[in-house]
Amino acid sequence: MDRVLSSPGRANCLTDPSPMSLLDSTQLALESAMSGSMLRQSLLANNLANVDTPGYQPQDVNFQGTLAAAMQSGQSPSTVSFQPYTLNQQVSADGNGVNAEQQSAQLAENGLLYQTMTQVAAQRESILENAMGIGQS
Repeated sequence: MDRVLSSPGRANCLTDPSPMSLLDSTQLALESAMSGSMLRQSLLANNLANVDTPGYQPQDVNFQGTLAAAMQSGQSPSTVSFQPYTLNQQVSADGNGVNAEQQSAQLAENGLLYQTMTQVAAQRESILENAMGIGQS
């Protein structure tokens, strides 16, 4: 972040007119990824719930790719929106496109990813608290 000295003896001012945030881009990206992972978990669970629904087509969301593309283009992670898409496939004779084993595996994988992100977020919070002297005697 660029800082400019407004005049000798005065505090530094940000060149960006937006207010300074305690959340850095890594934290914002982490929060956005957690939001995308929650959406994916919901979609995958919904797919499994509809495994016996004739004609049902599963949905998914590529939150990781969407977030990565947004950040590469300079977009703030906090403004990223994730759009579910439908997978058009036929797994059963009734037109249902849900492969229960595949959905279960993806649900477990996504759950582990979310758990990892929550652990990272908790560790970052702990580091900030230690840096600020919160909870120390």
